[in-house]
Amino acid sequence: MFTRRTFLRSGSIAALAAQANVLRWSAFAQSAFPSPSDRVRFALIGSGVRGCQHLMYSLTVPGVECVAVSDVYDGRQQAAREYLKKEVPVTRDYRTILDRKDIDAVLVAAPDHQHSRIVEDSCAAAKDVYCEKPLTHRVEEGFSIIDSAQKHKRIVQAGAQRVSSILFAKGKEIYESGKLGKVYAIEGYVDRNSASGAWVYPIPPDASETTIDWNAFLGPAPKRSFSAERFFRWRCFTDYGEGLGGDLFVHLISGIMYITGVNMPPLRAQSTGGIFRWKDGREFPDLMETLYDYPDFRVSIRCNQNNSLGENTIFYGTDGTLTLNTTMLTFKPQNGTEQAENYSIIGWPAKLRDEYLANWKKEHPQTAPLAASLNDAEETFAIPAQYQDTADHQANFFQSVRTRKTPVEDAIFGNNAAISCHMANASYFKGSQVIWDANAKRIQG
Repeated sequence: MFTRRTFLRSGSIAALAAQANVLRWSAFAQSAFPSPSDRVRFALIGSGVRGCQHLMYSLTVPGVECVAVSDVYDGRQQAAREYLKKEVPVTRDYRTILDRKDIDAVLVAAPDHQHSRIVEDSCAAAKDVYCEKPLTHRVEEGFSIIDSAQKHKRIVQAGAQRVSSILFAKGKEIYESGKLGKVYAIEGYVDRNSASGAWVYPIPPDASETTIDWNAFLGPAPKRSFSAERFFRWRCFTDYGEGLGGDLFVHLISGIMYITGVNMPPLRAQSTGGIFRWKDGREFPDLMETLYDYPDFRVSIRCNQNNSLGENTIFYGTDGTLTLNTTMLTFKPQNGTEQAENYSIIGWPAKLRDEYLANWKKEHPQTAPLAASLNDAEETFAIPAQYQDTADHQANFFQSVRTRKTPVEDAIFGNNAAISCHMANASYFKGSQVIWDANAKRIQG
């Protein structure tokens, strides 16, 4: 026997399974497999962990082909060829790729401190760009990227894939429906409890200045002697990465921006945290919490590399609560039925209590049984087991390349999300609140 709740749950899983297939190929509405003339040829710049994942996901997106790979570590070049299962030209110098006229776009999965230089060079070379999150390493870089994209009329999409997730699309639908009522508080957290989750990645035994172009890796960063730890664990260091902000905060912030439709940096940020467990020479904290002020609501973000609670984004509304993790969404309505006050009148004389309750009942007559409406029940939605939002995010990008329409997460959106990460880090290192000065385009405080 189905209750309304179990029907919604089981039915929505089947519906979303079908919807996933539709949305996965929705970017190719005219045909599941674009004609050869519509094929997008792309190059991968940075074939580390995320870069090789992008190659795997690209194999599920019709009408695209990887035709070149650039990475400053020889081992990653070989790994890319193995994932592609074919020989493609490889190089340590991404600029040689940009010289090729047969390449339409690039996927950038290099360390954060390389993003702006590669993106701007790619735009100038008439290539469209998918750039991994966070879009920038420094605040001023985002506005330079926006200018470059506009000047050269290029598609630039940031790579925080929650904005292309069918689960977050359902969350946006619920948010915009008004079911939540007024939302004044939003919370997000990502917790990990492993060496890998704390970026303590193993170092391949062949890592050396022979197999790695160390100077090319440093790029605009300060010069220093070769360090395999800094190369493979770059997220730990301020010269190359943005720590928890750039790795994890940006996913939460991007998802919140997408669902609420608020495309702007926060007004203020206040961070706390520290290096409690991973005392390995890193510069970023292994635990950070940030409170953000937006005009109409407040956001609390926490990332902890010392516990494995997982990922959740929670919207607290006056009429309901919306919770999303990586695989499931739950909407729980609040009990909105108005009730007579029964707590504060405990201290009233009995006569006054009885009069209050009698008057309340007169002013709030009960609804006739047949006129009553059923309150919204709890709703749960789950994504199909094999669904990957990154594949949809790639598909959205490649379709923007074809149509020249604004991508789902353009440079302006990506920049605003990145600024929130920069504000979190600025507050943490300053030990005080910071504000966003929109006129000066800088963080103050």
